[in-house]
Amino acid sequence: MDLPGAVLFACTQNSIRSPMAEAILKHLHGRRIYVDSAGVHSREVDGFAIAAMDEIGIDISGHRPKTFEDLEDSSFDVIISLSPEAQHHAVEMTRTMACEVEFWNIFDPSIIEGGRETRLTAYRQVRDALEKKILQRFPLGPAPQV
Repeated sequence: MDLPGAVLFACTQNSIRSPMAEAILKHLHGRRIYVDSAGVHSREVDGFAIAAMDEIGIDISGHRPKTFEDLEDSSFDVIISLSPEAQHHAVEMTRTMACEVEFWNIFDPSIIEGGRETRLTAYRQVRDALEKKILQRFPLGPAPQV
């Protein structure tokens, strides 16, 4: 399967789901794919998202949230929206750019209430769901022959 050259992950605030997805895809495929993320709005990266990603060895603490308007490069092969609000903006972008738009309805873990462990569990579930979908959509190539 051919990998796209450029992928944009989009969600509502670019503070949880899209930064997680961006970091996971970069971690799996390195520089083989240009990956970015954006939100309809921007909010500082969520502390629980940082903690959940840190558990799998990926640091997103340096992520700088941005909106669709803040994107330096607006040419993508695939836009994956992770919230209904982002899906609307992604479809709008296709009016001026030929690209594929996919909607992955990923739960927003920030709506979970409760103690730290309860909330962190919700973020872990989102992280794991994203990783599973990313591996399905952008599979790793065959292992190098030894």
